[in-house]
Amino acid sequence: MKHLIQFAMAALLCALAFGQDRPEVPDSLKAPDGEKVLLHAHAAGVQIYVCKVDSDQGASWVLKAPEAKLTDATGKTIIYHAAGPSWKHIDGSEVIGKVVAKQDAPKPGAIPWLLLSAASHTGAAGNGIMLRVTTIQRVYTSGGVAPEASECAASAKDKESRVPYTADYYFYAPTRK
Repeated sequence: MKHLIQFAMAALLCALAFGQDRPEVPDSLKAPDGEKVLLHAHAAGVQIYVCKVDSDQGASWVLKAPEAKLTDATGKTIIYHAAGPSWKHIDGSEVIGKVVAKQDAPKPGAIPWLLLSAASHTGAAGNGIMLRVTTIQRVYTSGGVAPEASECAASAKDKESRVPYTADYYFYAPTRK
């Protein structure tokens, strides 16, 4: 019964969100024509970086994974964002994305804005909202950039740094005729 209610809520949110306005983004980050906003959610979480040392003893921070909760307009957590990058909806459906384009964020100290395409889908027995997603945008970012390189030294090898960030994610699906 719980899953039925979650699916009904997801369907309602989808119906309300489908056809939402697209965010203002550079041309390189625009979702393809013929797709509409299926879902929009706000993320708050961390970008996890690991200090890596190469053979020349150079040290740098490498992105390990994001870890964030995405909320709907009411503030309810509806999606969990993790490595892949992946987004898993509370209905059990999941989409894994592949970066197509990125653009420096207009806000200083913020991770780049991204355009991703859906690389694969799983879960929800074929009925979940994320199974329809074909394109994803990460925009309106704040924070999340790797620490200064000087903070990653040979003595800090494999040390993790969890950097807080926020962003808005737009999930697109083909327009239904």
